[in-house]
Amino acid sequence: MNNFNELINGDTPVLVDFSAEWCGPCKMMAPILKETAAELGESVKILKVDVDRNPQAAAFYQIQGVPTLMLFKKGQTLWRQSGVVPTGQLVSIIKSATGN
Repeated sequence: MNNFNELINGDTPVLVDFSAEWCGPCKMMAPILKETAAELGESVKILKVDVDRNPQAAAFYQIQGVPTLMLFKKGQTLWRQSGVVPTGQLVSIIKSATGN
């Protein structure tokens, strides 16, 4: 979890996708996250956190349902939402939250 903390405390915004292998909507997020990464490039890092493999992270951030997306910058939560978010909406949320 140290690397995770280092990343979310950095200057580069980090979008974290809390998900699970068994979750259907989580699988729908994979291509969306890929498109988002392609569109935003180096301006944002995208991490996937499996809640079953990282129960302490899920508990710490009070993840109740998956997928839950959280956007961090310098350790601050800029945005959080559960459920599938379409690419265009996700890109505009990240841009407006980070001022890019």
